[in-house]
Amino acid sequence: MEKDADGFYSPAPADEHTDLIKSSFEVSVTLADQQADPNSPLYSAKTFEQLGLHADLLKGIYDMGFSKPSKIQERALPLLLSNPPTNMIGQSQSGTGKTAAFVLTMLSRVDFSKNKTQAICLAPSRELARQIMSVVVAMGKFTPVQTEYAIKDSLPRGTASVSAHIVVGTPGTMTDLLRRKVIDATEVKVFVLDEADNMLDQDGLGDQTLRVKNMLPRTGVQIILFSATFPDHVRSFANKFAPNANKIELQKTEVTVDNIHQFYMDCKNEEHKYDVLVSLYQLLTIGQSIIFCQHRHTADRIAQRMSAEGHKVASLHGAKDASERDAIIDSFREGREKVLITTNVIARGIDILQVNMVVNYDLPLLNERDNWGNKGDSRPDIETYIHRIGRTGRFGRKGISINFVHNKETWAHMEQIEQATGKKITRIETNDLDEMEEQMKKALK
Repeated sequence: MEKDADGFYSPAPADEHTDLIKSSFEVSVTLADQQADPNSPLYSAKTFEQLGLHADLLKGIYDMGFSKPSKIQERALPLLLSNPPTNMIGQSQSGTGKTAAFVLTMLSRVDFSKNKTQAICLAPSRELARQIMSVVVAMGKFTPVQTEYAIKDSLPRGTASVSAHIVVGTPGTMTDLLRRKVIDATEVKVFVLDEADNMLDQDGLGDQTLRVKNMLPRTGVQIILFSATFPDHVRSFANKFAPNANKIELQKTEVTVDNIHQFYMDCKNEEHKYDVLVSLYQLLTIGQSIIFCQHRHTADRIAQRMSAEGHKVASLHGAKDASERDAIIDSFREGREKVLITTNVIARGIDILQVNMVVNYDLPLLNERDNWGNKGDSRPDIETYIHRIGRTGRFGRKGISINFVHNKETWAHMEQIEQATGKKITRIETNDLDEMEEQMKKALK
């Protein structure tokens, strides 16, 4: 991974362009124009040159190490870049090149001679917004693009106006900046939602996302939604949010992640879960690991206990202040931290290549996404589970996920996850440390 002048990571140099998943899945395309043939060569591009991009953009793409479009890009880019612009709803797992596809669209639509905001991108977390921006900066390196964040504490107090061409941020801050007219939306031509299912579904985020959309021009805005998963109720809302959209999707069963070995550990109780986690520490630091907890207080408590016992771990969640969150994720990206204990805040979209292990200290549950401990619907949240374990085994690499189960209820949740994903979750013995290490090291080979 190369670090650029802004301290962002850009993808690997050209000889590693194979980092994108070798797609075995089929991409299905449904065109908004019912009369058109989705299999026409017009709607597929085998090279970036075929897309008629500006030379400065091509230079940026090659500089990032992309040599030819990935499978999803082959089909998505001709549709995204065609004129007049058409909305798009795209479903594709991370690691398939979707970020590059919508970033390229934003950069292509900007008129650099106008110092006005022309593209807005929303992401559900600060961490994902920063990651998307690193791609904008890398791809736009040879263009005069001006960029700005709409994330908490990103703008100096009292900033009267932002004239950056592309603004990337989270729904709450973006709503605020548009409402206060710090961002002038009159020239916006592209509106992107990444992890769209999360943005349209979640209480709070859905309302704010809609508010942002309502402050954009009524016509002439291309709306692009991308996500790895689209549950049915979100899909119908997405169709209203981005009307007459071209649709690109993977067959539903293809979304679970095949190159991840899924294990479970049978713990006696909550306290034993902690002991097992500590005994895993040597394995957790072979590469990098993310440990997911249901609540912020659990993440903090585990991190404090492990640190007190001399293990180096970091904890990250939405209650921490902005600069602390940035520092933690950056040091994890750079490999200075090996073990990150977190909530669902980075369950989505975060790409850190060295992560080869994910631990579900608590399995994700529906309607327990809040941090107040309110008991909601206690079925497992399959979509979040898929997103979480997808943080490992990135771009076709090997990865391990481990689920902790400690009572009848968590056992039942894990069985439901097995049924829903159609993938076996293998037991690992927690009494024999050597056997445990042996099994997991084998899975990583």
